[in-house]
Amino acid sequence: MTLSVGVVAALTLAGCHSGQSAGVSVAADPAAAAAGAAIRVKDAAPATPAAGDGDAAVPSDPAQASVAGELALQQGDCRTAADDYAVASQGATAQMASKASEVALNCQNIPAAWIAAQNWLKAAPKDPQAALVYATVALKLYHVPEARAAIATALAADAQATDRALMSAMQVLAQQSDATAAFTALAPVLDTPGRSATVLTALGDLAVEAYDFKRAEHLVQEALQRDPKSTDALRLMARIAVLRGDGALALSTAREVARLDATDGTFEVAEVLQDLGRADDARKELERLRATGDINTEEIDRRLALLAFDSGDLAQAQKRFTDLMRGGEAADGSLFYLAQIAEAQGDKDAALAIYRRLIDSPMALQARMAAAGLLLDNNKRAEAFALVDDLANNDSQTSFDLVVQKAHLMADHGDTDGALALLSAAAQSYPRHPTLEYEHATMLERAGQTRDSVQAFEVLLAERPEDPTVLNALGYTLADHKEQLPRAEKLIRQALLTTPDSPAALDSLGWVRLRRGDSHDAAGILEHAYNVGQDPDIAAHWVEALWVSGSQAQARKVLNDALARHPESAALEATRHRLVPSSGHP
Repeated sequence: MTLSVGVVAALTLAGCHSGQSAGVSVAADPAAAAAGAAIRVKDAAPATPAAGDGDAAVPSDPAQASVAGELALQQGDCRTAADDYAVASQGATAQMASKASEVALNCQNIPAAWIAAQNWLKAAPKDPQAALVYATVALKLYHVPEARAAIATALAADAQATDRALMSAMQVLAQQSDATAAFTALAPVLDTPGRSATVLTALGDLAVEAYDFKRAEHLVQEALQRDPKSTDALRLMARIAVLRGDGALALSTAREVARLDATDGTFEVAEVLQDLGRADDARKELERLRATGDINTEEIDRRLALLAFDSGDLAQAQKRFTDLMRGGEAADGSLFYLAQIAEAQGDKDAALAIYRRLIDSPMALQARMAAAGLLLDNNKRAEAFALVDDLANNDSQTSFDLVVQKAHLMADHGDTDGALALLSAAAQSYPRHPTLEYEHATMLERAGQTRDSVQAFEVLLAERPEDPTVLNALGYTLADHKEQLPRAEKLIRQALLTTPDSPAALDSLGWVRLRRGDSHDAAGILEHAYNVGQDPDIAAHWVEALWVSGSQAQARKVLNDALARHPESAALEATRHRLVPSSGHP
């Protein structure tokens, strides 16, 4: 099962991250797939612009529509081109429907892509390319059962697919939707007795990304039964052990990886120690490796610098990154970290100067966004947004991503009304885009329009009732505003059925339990959420739950540790000031 160059290019360009969903499909039964079962595609609806959207009239005749679509492309009208080509795909050849799918995906026109993908699969029901593109668009729209059936069709049509091809398809599907949706669709189809350790490990890695550690552990154990010396499977086992807090298993597994793979497993133990939060032990392990004389010292220095930065030792990190710069190593990366350190230390002028040096480097996106934030702090709005807008380069995917990032940048600097206006305007170019709809609902809450936000999430939930992202977002919004707390908890728990170890959903559950008066239960849930996600907002919730439960000493320790790792966190600072207003530190 392989993807053609054209299709891969289109899917890569269309790599938006939507939400997640779940479902069950009889057609995804592996036995049916092995028998060559194909999914049934309903007649696609005519491709016309959504009501109130767009100004151009879309031809109703497919032949005229293909000509109009090509003309619209030449004129740079991506949305109209996608709508035109979707019409042209109706009753067309597989080649035309494939072209329509590619145009729509490139243009981020998801409704048009869905019509074109359905028509392509209808024209070529056993074509694995058509089935995979159909599955991709289905996942963007949270149609997980349909995606799963299409994946089964693709497997049945290409029964000799190599492990490399299977993993490539898995990666594309995850990138195009998100890990939870992709895993929910893929797992029943790929987790079969005939799969290799390589594929099972890749599926287990996807399960970790989907925050389902129990399923991940099951898959890695299956992989090790097939190949007990698979270092990839063992690495995944160590990662799962870290996430579950089993330090002993994580370290013993890491040492086994290092023993089996003397080349690529050199730093395995140090990495696990760092992931476990044992910075001093990780540092000692790196220095031990240096003392052997067999390891590249520049790589050790780079890792020591990152370790210092991640553990909050900014002075040590600054010294080490400066030394790396002087040695000519990892110049762009070191510069970026030095800028972040300067910003964290309050020297915003120095940080901005460094970010400016990186605006045309391989780290341009990160540097420009960071510089734009600092410029907004100084009320230099036009200069800030010029830095961001210059990145678009007439690339539809880049333009789409920048809309979302720019909206967040505006909201982070107090302009939620501007962010909402930007998202609303973008909906004209990207109609009914799942990401924009979700972002708009979220931004309404940030703007203080709670009722409108809840209504927007309710609409999304009605369209995809098993999507854990929407379930969690609605549940958290209700809980945060102390509304419908029993229903809020029910929604969050439903989300956790699909993604049981999601730090976002666990944070929501802990928060709603705190809102409902169970601070002890909330503290335990939030501790797990923070250990998995290491998010400062979660840490702030955990501190509050500990404080309310009477564990003030532990709350102080958690707060101090979290502030050391996340000194820029507004949530942690707000929690500190609220709980201990008369003290500079808890």
